[in-house]
Amino acid sequence: MKVLGCLHAHYSNIRYIEEALNGMNVELQHFVDPGLINRINHDHTFSIEEAKRKVIEQVQWIENSGVDAILITCTNYIALLDENYQSMKPIIKLDEPFFKEICDLSRPLKIVFTNPATVEGTINRLNQFANKDSKSLDIEVHIIEGAFKLVMEGQLEEHNRIVAKELEKLIKDSTQAIAVAQLSMVEASKQINSDILTPLQTLVPAIQKTL
Repeated sequence: MKVLGCLHAHYSNIRYIEEALNGMNVELQHFVDPGLINRINHDHTFSIEEAKRKVIEQVQWIENSGVDAILITCTNYIALLDENYQSMKPIIKLDEPFFKEICDLSRPLKIVFTNPATVEGTINRLNQFANKDSKSLDIEVHIIEGAFKLVMEGQLEEHNRIVAKELEKLIKDSTQAIAVAQLSMVEASKQINSDILTPLQTLVPAIQKTL
């Protein structure tokens, strides 16, 4: 049995990964550190270089814990990890198979966030990914204000209600394809429409291929 080490910025992401990989012959080891993102958001003396070093430390810790591969589920962690970092283990970045799916779309996309702090890093990485593949993107960002703090407070039902209501409105009012950018939004999206793109839809094949 292969061992997959999963690096999360919040405990709520664990169940999404476990549900997605249920039935696969893989053992999951979860490593959770919400402190880094909290410090980035609140300590203005904490530099990006310090944050990058912390992410590398976390990845190195997981590398040496007996895993066969590493999954990073936090967009900010992914954005902070140096592209030139040479890992001892294969690293699966949650957003990359998701980005490929987006780049293959034939119509405009509205990509929805609840955490404003992840928008810049995600969109920058998406544009870099598209440029490497010589793809042109037609994307609009939409932020659901006030929802993400409910995740951090453990109020998942209320979070899902707010997100589902907003997604339903967006689908009704828009001709664009709709995608949710964060794992925390997956459950709400499933309640509304199976055509909403989520990071989980493309993750399982990527993990199977890597392992």
